[in-house]
Amino acid sequence: MLDDFLVRSALAGIGVAIATAPLGCFVVWRRMAYFGDAAAHAAILGVALALAFEMSIFIGVMTTAMAMGLAVSSLSQRGLSFDSALGVLAHGALAAGLVAAALLTDTRIDLMAFLFGDILTVTRTDLLVIWGGAALIIAMMLWRWSALLTVTLNPDLARAAGLSPRREELILTLAIAVTVAVALKVVGAMLISAMLIMPAAAARNFSRSPEVMAGIAAIIGIASTLGGLQASIILDAPTGPMIVCVAAALFMISLSLRRLTTQ
Repeated sequence: MLDDFLVRSALAGIGVAIATAPLGCFVVWRRMAYFGDAAAHAAILGVALALAFEMSIFIGVMTTAMAMGLAVSSLSQRGLSFDSALGVLAHGALAAGLVAAALLTDTRIDLMAFLFGDILTVTRTDLLVIWGGAALIIAMMLWRWSALLTVTLNPDLARAAGLSPRREELILTLAIAVTVAVALKVVGAMLISAMLIMPAAAARNFSRSPEVMAGIAAIIGIASTLGGLQASIILDAPTGPMIVCVAAALFMISLSLRRLTTQ
């Protein structure tokens, strides 16, 4: 079954959708959309460094995304505004990554594939990485779900309960870094944050509890992936951007349905 590239592509997209669903809920709740962009932009630098040092691209991307999160947190604690730190580091990392990729004369890099994804070329090894990463993310979310919710809702209450907001922030940063590394092959660095935000934002219009929101976000993410894959084949369009277009359409539909139900 895995010899069919469409089956591999669908399984890869489903794995990414399952991974991004619960994490995307926290990105929406904590208003961390730009943070997701910054981590995704760092992915290109991670790819270039991984190829330069002949190491795993997954490890290189995850490491740079994690370093981006820690750098943003450190700068914001030193007085620099959060959005300014994100802007400087995100664009700086993207520019450095593009320059580093251009300087790798011994290695040819398909930048379009890394920027916008190349889900149709997913291999069995890629599937192992994607689903392994997705399992790690889900395990982290289940392990720290209550603590992350408490810190998100009320940091002071979390401190009173013996929780460390700083520690939970680091766990969330690690989860985002793993997600960026997992989703790079499917939707690319420029579109990863869209898959984090759009399904969760759409699910928010139908949800009455955090757990329900995460579940609906996973369903919307899977529908976006399969719908975008099918539409890209029919229209002969790039698959990664088409997946995001379907996710955006589902978000708009969710807004319309919410308005109809509240009238």
